[in-house]
Amino acid sequence: MRTKSRLRRTISRWANPDEAEARDLRKEFEREGVVCIGEAPDREPVRLRGTLRTVTLRPRGGVPALEAELYDGTGVVTVIWLGRRRIAGIGPGRAIEVRGRVSTSDGTRVLYNPHYELL
Repeated sequence: MRTKSRLRRTISRWANPDEAEARDLRKEFEREGVVCIGEAPDREPVRLRGTLRTVTLRPRGGVPALEAELYDGTGVVTVIWLGRRRIAGIGPGRAIEVRGRVSTSDGTRVLYNPHYELL
């Protein structure tokens, strides 16, 4: 019976590719001083690491704004660079580390004009 439960756990890990991807990302982005997106406090300085899922140009109030969705396996935060149409090296699938303050806008977690480092 014990072998059966171990086998079930192993199969369930293989069966759900989203959970496997999230687990792999969490392991990859663990580092001292880096906070998981899911645990990042609002309005406090944080360092986050993850992979960009999407990158789009969305004007805000007549000003160009580059928006990217950052995912680390624990959560998602929208990263917005105001006044930028593009940034060299920023694209979907790219791993980056960002530093700034997370806020909430219309129920979405947002990080405006963060310092960033391409990984």
